[in-house]
Amino acid sequence: MPAERRTKQQQAIQRAITASKRPLSPGEVLARARRSSPTLSLATVYRGLKRLEDEGAIARVEIPGQPTRFESQRAASQHHHHFVCRVCDRVYDIPGCAPGVDGLAPKGFRVESHEIVLFGVCD
Repeated sequence: MPAERRTKQQQAIQRAITASKRPLSPGEVLARARRSSPTLSLATVYRGLKRLEDEGAIARVEIPGQPTRFESQRAASQHHHHFVCRVCDRVYDIPGCAPGVDGLAPKGFRVESHEIVLFGVCD
């Protein structure tokens, strides 16, 4: 659905994700989107995320042992990895890729894709 046909709440959800420089959980989306849409509920956020994902405007970020997060399709289209802070539970983008990843596969194997997740403490 084009942006002009979205409700103010849906627009607030998309703006929250698009403006973020990192993947957001539904709770983080709610907190940010409520700045411009104070009556927004978590159920509405989940419906909005589903709709935006179905439209291809956002992408899921799945990290084992973590809740699903969402990032803009623009961010998702650029190869990157993620850092998970064990203290604040936020996920941050790591641009680019570590050199030599293909060389980690066993001899004779061909790497077709990869995901790297770093865990630690943010500053």
